[in-house]
Amino acid sequence: MQHERVEKNVGLMAILITVAISFGGLVEIVPLFFIKDTTEPVAGLEPWTPVQLEGRDIYIREGCYNCHTQMVRPLRAEVERYGPFSQAGESVYNFTFQWGSKRTGPDLARVGGRYSDEWHKAHLYDPRSVVPESNMPAFPWLFTNEVNSENTPNKLKALQTLGVPYTDEMIATAADQTRGVKEIDALVAYLQKLGTVVTGR
Repeated sequence: MQHERVEKNVGLMAILITVAISFGGLVEIVPLFFIKDTTEPVAGLEPWTPVQLEGRDIYIREGCYNCHTQMVRPLRAEVERYGPFSQAGESVYNFTFQWGSKRTGPDLARVGGRYSDEWHKAHLYDPRSVVPESNMPAFPWLFTNEVNSENTPNKLKALQTLGVPYTDEMIATAADQTRGVKEIDALVAYLQKLGTVVTGR
């Protein structure tokens, strides 16, 4: 009889559904804030250099995350294809995360050191020159555009407030490190760093 009463009262049912979902979410999410594996960096993890950080922002700007994930799931087929499965501690300095959910192209979580800088540049300039079946668009403007180095220190400062261990000295020299750097070089520097802490490449 109580069950029938709930089913016939839309407002009450909505409240009970909200309570059930909230409780389930809290039970799953809250413990993660207290498990060291999810809140502490993996051994050897360092924050992005200013050039790599600019490359990461270019990766986001160009929408690379729409077709490439950066999360190897703990499944045998994925580990055999891409390498060791992703660990939460690898992403503690990433704001925002680039895990993605769609694989039009391959996962990039372990791409660092797998190909040469020249291969990446050729692939980004004309994807089909190195992967004939690729449907990835070309990004020729990256070869002429330069990184806006004046914004780099502010990016490091913002990340510092979020807990990324950038020092004041690193922030002070960030603009000099990125001045005159082509966008293609920054993006390749970012790609070459992905997953190297775990793979050792």
